[in-house]
Amino acid sequence: MAASLKYRRVLLKLSGEALMGAQAYGIDVSAVERIASDIKGAVDEGVQLCLVIGGGNIFRGLSGAAAGIDRSTADYMGMLATIMNALAMQAALERAGLPTRVQSAIPIMSICEPYIRRRAIRHMEKGRVVIFAAGTGNPFFTTDTAAALRAAEMACNAMFKATQVDGVYSDDPKRVKNAERYDFLTYHEVLSRDLKVMDASAISLSRENKIPIVVFSIHEQGTLSAVLKGQGRSTVIGERH
Repeated sequence: MAASLKYRRVLLKLSGEALMGAQAYGIDVSAVERIASDIKGAVDEGVQLCLVIGGGNIFRGLSGAAAGIDRSTADYMGMLATIMNALAMQAALERAGLPTRVQSAIPIMSICEPYIRRRAIRHMEKGRVVIFAAGTGNPFFTTDTAAALRAAEMACNAMFKATQVDGVYSDDPKRVKNAERYDFLTYHEVLSRDLKVMDASAISLSRENKIPIVVFSIHEQGTLSAVLKGQGRSTVIGERH
């Protein structure tokens, strides 16, 4: 089965909002289990997978800073939210039968492993899913940037960005009916057109390390496995050959 895979080692970036389901905030267990089922399907086909999950469903650093909390403190609160999401996803993945490890950039030894690059790679080689929590461990860096950094450190073939829609559009397709959908974009085009896919530092880091970014919808069951094989609807961000 692994022969049909276009990407063999992948970092999957999930927003915290993906874990909310139909709720206004927090963690919807059924939404987490549906995503875990998709991840299991991908791993069963032979892909080595690691994850970075945002914390926006629980606490968002920028909005916390806007509310009057010191920005560094707000960002650390957001990092703690990502640890909560990582533990929820770990529980769902292990219920689905996948061995999973959570590694945190902020040492929190009684709950999960500290981030150790070589150990993370070894886990993936043994078929375990690794969830990277607490961003980069530093304030002022988003989980998008953390995802691009970990994808480079893990020597991933691609970074998969799971979103609410099936690719990158010229505008928000939920607000603008005739928004143009792209099948392929270069890193430069994303930056120059100011397309709100990921923050600029994440795009630049991916470009430097020649890691394509694949943007797809997490809401349709089976899409992850399809896109891993180069099928399904997605937008690929990379370099033209």
